[in-house]
Amino acid sequence: QLHSTGWGLVCPAETPEGQACGLVKNLSLMCYVSVGSEASPIIDYMGARGMELLEEYDPSLSPNATKVFVNGVWVGVCNDAQTLYNNVRQIRTSGTLSHEITLVRDVREREFKIFTDAGRVCRPLFVIDNSPTSPEKGKLAIKKEHIAKLLDDKEVDVSDMNDEDRLAARFGWNGLLKAGAVEYLDAEEEETAMIIMTPEDLDEHIRMKTGGVDRYQDLEEDPHRRVKSKPNPTI
Repeated sequence: QLHSTGWGLVCPAETPEGQACGLVKNLSLMCYVSVGSEASPIIDYMGARGMELLEEYDPSLSPNATKVFVNGVWVGVCNDAQTLYNNVRQIRTSGTLSHEITLVRDVREREFKIFTDAGRVCRPLFVIDNSPTSPEKGKLAIKKEHIAKLLDDKEVDVSDMNDEDRLAARFGWNGLLKAGAVEYLDAEEEETAMIIMTPEDLDEHIRMKTGGVDRYQDLEEDPHRRVKSKPNPTI
C-alpha cells in the first residue's frame, strides 16, 4: 500500500504491509539518494541571467514576478521565469550542474523552486527532446550510438585501473547522464513533469499528433490483451 508519489522510488513488493506498514520502506533498485551540493553557484548564475535579488526587489514595480526559492529560502524574483528555468535546466542536462539538483516550475503559484540539499530520493527517467528547433523533437534523446558505446564498454580492460580511471575509460551510466539521455527526478519535480510509461505509448502519441491512424479505433475486444488507457490526443 504505497502512495502514488512513491511510484518508482519505493519497491511495492519488498515494502511490508500490515503491522510494519509505514515503518519500513525498501528503496527500488534504480532509486538514488542525493548527497547534496553547494547552492551559491546557482544563485550567482541566476543573478547574471535576469534574477533580481530579494534585497533589491520592489513589489510595486513587479507585482506579478515569479518568486525564486533555493532550498526553501526566497532568494529573488524573475519576470521571465520560463527563460530562466530553461537556462538552468540546460546546464543541468549538459552536466555543468550536478544531476541530482531538482528544478520545479510552479506556474499556478508563480514559483521557481530549486533544491540542492541531501536526502532526497530520485529515480532516473529517459529524456525526450523538446527543443523546438530540433529535428528529433518529441523523440527519446537516447540514440543507437549511446547503446553502441555501452556495448563497447565490455571490451575495455579495467582490471589494473583505479576507480577514477575506470570511470574515464568507460561510457557507462555517467556517460548517459552527461549526454543528456537520462536525468534524475525526485517526487516534487515529477509533480510538474509529463511522464509517459513506455516507448510504445510515445510512438502512439506522436502518431496521433501528426494525424496518423489511431490503432485504438478498430481494436478487437480481446479478453487476454493488456488493459491500457488510451492516450489523450489534446495534450
